[in-house]
Amino acid sequence: MRFQALATLLILCVCGSSASAQNSQKLYRWVDGEGVVHYGDSIPAEYAEIQREVINEHGITLDIMRAKRTQEEIIEEQRQDELRKEVELQRRADQALLATYLSVDEIIMHRDRRVELFKAQARVTELYLRNLQRRMDQLTDEAAAFRPYSTDPEAPMIDPDLADDMSTTKDTLARHERNLKRFQQDELNIVARFDGDIDRFKALKGLD
Repeated sequence: MRFQALATLLILCVCGSSASAQNSQKLYRWVDGEGVVHYGDSIPAEYAEIQREVINEHGITLDIMRAKRTQEEIIEEQRQDELRKEVELQRRADQALLATYLSVDEIIMHRDRRVELFKAQARVTELYLRNLQRRMDQLTDEAAAFRPYSTDPEAPMIDPDLADDMSTTKDTLARHERNLKRFQQDELNIVARFDGDIDRFKALKGLD
């Protein structure tokens, strides 16, 4: 008997929970274009894209379903997100700048050290280029006695080793010329960056 009573009680509890779940449903609250508040268990098609709230039977808001955004609103939101990111990046950069330097003179000293590194690289590269160019001139003079560089139709064909040496020297020249241009551009970029840091540092510190 006690077992049957317990089983009956469990069945009644399960049935009661099932009935309660079936009776519970979403209720919505929304405001139309004229400011009138509406309630319902579904959203009419004409209000499908406006903001509405999901509420319980006591009128308490459980969730908010945002209105569908227009393309203009989406673009504006993206623009605002980008602006916020830029502001945050600037804030971090300013914080790092103030933490790194105590004065404008320190920034200038650091700038000059970096510039000198690029100048030193450029000087070494220029010296190497002059040596390479002299080597190339010697090889060109030597190759002038051979075809296809000689105008003499009876001239012998250039030796393969000499041709390879000329090709390798020419490629090395071109590579180091590109390096020299890169060093020179890097120097300009670093000066521009430090000049920007100096201007920003002055602005943050209220210096003239």
